[in-house]
Amino acid sequence: MSDKRRFPDPYEIETPAGAEGWQELYAYHNLFQDGRRAVDGKKTWFRNSLHFPEVSFPFDQITIDCAFMGTGVTNTRVFAMPPAKGLDVRVVNGYTYMSALPAPAPDEIERRAAEFGVRAGHYFTNWNDLYEDWVARVKGEINAVKSITIPAFSEFESLEYVTEKHGPTQANTLLANYLELIAKGDAIWTLHSEFLNLGYAAYLQFLLLCKEHFPDIQDQTISRMVSGIDVILFRPDDELRRLAKLAEELGVGDAVQASKTEADLVANLSGTDAGKEWLADLDETKNPWFYFSNGSGMYHHHRSWIDDMSMPIQGIGDYISMLRRGESIERELDKRQAERDEVTNIYRDLLEGEALDAFDAALGLSRTVFPYVENHNFYIEHWFMTEFWNKVREFGALFASWGFWKNEDDIFLLRRAEVVDAVIDLEAAWSHGTEAQGPAYWPAIVERRQKIYNALAAWTPPPALGPVPEDVSEPLTIMLWGITPETVDRWLDQAEGVGSKSELGGFAAAPGVAEGIARVVLTPDQLDTVQEGEILVAPVTNTSWTPVFSRIKAAVSDIGGIMCHAAIVSREYGLPAVVGTGFGTTTIKSGMRIRVDGDNGKVTILEGE
Repeated sequence: MSDKRRFPDPYEIETPAGAEGWQELYAYHNLFQDGRRAVDGKKTWFRNSLHFPEVSFPFDQITIDCAFMGTGVTNTRVFAMPPAKGLDVRVVNGYTYMSALPAPAPDEIERRAAEFGVRAGHYFTNWNDLYEDWVARVKGEINAVKSITIPAFSEFESLEYVTEKHGPTQANTLLANYLELIAKGDAIWTLHSEFLNLGYAAYLQFLLLCKEHFPDIQDQTISRMVSGIDVILFRPDDELRRLAKLAEELGVGDAVQASKTEADLVANLSGTDAGKEWLADLDETKNPWFYFSNGSGMYHHHRSWIDDMSMPIQGIGDYISMLRRGESIERELDKRQAERDEVTNIYRDLLEGEALDAFDAALGLSRTVFPYVENHNFYIEHWFMTEFWNKVREFGALFASWGFWKNEDDIFLLRRAEVVDAVIDLEAAWSHGTEAQGPAYWPAIVERRQKIYNALAAWTPPPALGPVPEDVSEPLTIMLWGITPETVDRWLDQAEGVGSKSELGGFAAAPGVAEGIARVVLTPDQLDTVQEGEILVAPVTNTSWTPVFSRIKAAVSDIGGIMCHAAIVSREYGLPAVVGTGFGTTTIKSGMRIRVDGDNGKVTILEGE
């Protein structure tokens, strides 16, 4: 590592005013400990704004811990991936940073490679059957979370308890069911990584093979060869398109467009048979396709469509407007597939014999596994996590009814381990028939932590901490987060005010060039500000934002590599995109006229500097 250029030292980051004591919001294992300074102070820590672009609430730390644990255990203990283990994770002023573990020694890589060949080979050979089983297991976990009950804490146990049931009381059930929920939230992330990491491994194999035969080939070109595959992640947006067409066929498009909320829809459409028919279709569609978080799914406050239907209603309205203008609202899957096949054939024609056979095999495997790279996102981050966060809210509502705090969402200002203490307090109070101590203890803590959270949210975190790495070799770090030595240099140049003030560099994520007015969106609740024909500029885009993609010309993100969700969605929707610009949202302002060059990875400010 070089000592010439550095990002801020993680041990010297100042606490924002008003956020003093922020460390109490997070578990000790996610904090930089003074006793580890000699080790952790020498590492490079990259901010994971791809999955955690905002400050995390204390309870929401479960997604930080468990997501990274799932990745680590799958890489390290389950499939024994040769070159990669897990990632170290730390929280600084509420933001999540990660550091890739060094590659194993050559002899360990060789030993792991033998294990990986057998273990991964089993999955690659039986992929479709195993994947079908995986879907069933995930749905089982979703249903299990949904079925977890919250005891009523009635005055007395039922007579049946005395005469028939016996065993655990309502108090015992509260603790057991809360711990069951936490266990489900923990284990789902191992399921998350079970196929995902193998999917990336297969794609990486194809990428390396392409670079071996075609040294000058661009990553974007390789990714286009596995595009044009229909994935479940696009199904929610497809349902919005279908509902828009149905509204026009039934003659209720005006009533739909006049609605902002689900209550508006019911009021505007329930008076006619056609409206009732459309509402019935909507009701059937919602489960499961509206279990779609407005954000990454990693935060409880990013509500899903099923909870807040303003985004899908607006999306349906937008598609109705497009239909009335005579525009096609179909996803151009055939076009993407034709482009994919054209590119593929160009390179296939350059190979022959064993080289061609190896190319076809690697490409075939990539196309087989690629749908999962996106499908998992719907099942885990969106569907499962929606049910999980809402179940936590049910626990929060119980405590609110007993005066522990004011609102059901206040539970998220406690660490999940602290909730166990609150559970025991409430159990004891109900069991004894006395008052719990929680109402005298938690409200002040909740109020203080909310103020700390607000102060942390106003802080601008650096993209990285520690020394600049001489090399970045971990493949997922490159493909997902877009972190390379060149990326790091761009980040430092921007931070130091070096280089062009009107041009940003990044990854050429999706081909094409577009010019238009920029719209900077920092959080999902700002999506309704995006206007027709604008260019979306965001820290990261999420797959649930796809209805917005029908209104925009192009997309720009601060973080991300060639295989991040923003890149994949942009390619499938035929929009130019540049990802991994580092400082797009801080350099570009809403209202600026910009050019997005998705062929060369350049974003240029044309007007409004």
